[in-house]
Amino acid sequence: MIHQIDWHPAPGMRALFTTRRDGSSRGPWSSFNLSYRAGDDPAAVRRNRALLRRELPSAPCWLSQVHGNRVIGLESWYRGIAADGAWTDQPGQVAVVLCADCLPVLLADRKGSVVAAVHAGWRGLAAGVLEQAVAALPVSAGELSAWIGPGIGQDSFEVGAEVIEALDAGGSIPSGAARGNQRGRFQLDLKATARARLARAGVDDIADAGQCTHTDEDRFFSHRRDGTTGRMAALIWIDEGRNE
Repeated sequence: MIHQIDWHPAPGMRALFTTRRDGSSRGPWSSFNLSYRAGDDPAAVRRNRALLRRELPSAPCWLSQVHGNRVIGLESWYRGIAADGAWTDQPGQVAVVLCADCLPVLLADRKGSVVAAVHAGWRGLAAGVLEQAVAALPVSAGELSAWIGPGIGQDSFEVGAEVIEALDAGGSIPSGAARGNQRGRFQLDLKATARARLARAGVDDIADAGQCTHTDEDRFFSHRRDGTTGRMAALIWIDEGRNE
């Protein structure tokens, strides 16, 4: 169920990533689906979220993700709020994003005073969601560390020219990240694009989980691979006892 993140940017910061294993969901959502919007039995999702809650200091502040660039502070959070990123400087508040091929990106400053969770698919990247997240935090970009979690890899992510054009409008696709294929389309390296966006925003400490959701069917949901499927979660918070 829980995938421990090998990323430790600051004392007192905690982060988790869930896998698809050891939950209550059945069928294409098997078994630890955490999204009510994926077509799963709501009762199964409630049971899965209840299991996750046991690992956390408080209930996660779930977002209604829309592939946009809105990033909120959790002091303004309410149930159903539409956003693709959230940050907090309050110990015990849990920021969370759901994903199943799109990138989960976590941010934390090196003093452990602020954390953020961001949902970054190609649309969000093109809209500047990572830049918005970095700008929203009350610390300088140079103080931040980023973690890019499991997402679809370049060999599995075929896109059309319109996607490349949207992403490259700001000159953010690095060399080799959009590789032409024999079908006249492109294999997009979403992670390299995210790293370039973060670097352009001033974040130079970037860790990559190095895992592809599309190829690891045993551990990860993948919308591109399966169509109807569940969602995993990336969560981050500041330990309530860090100042004790």
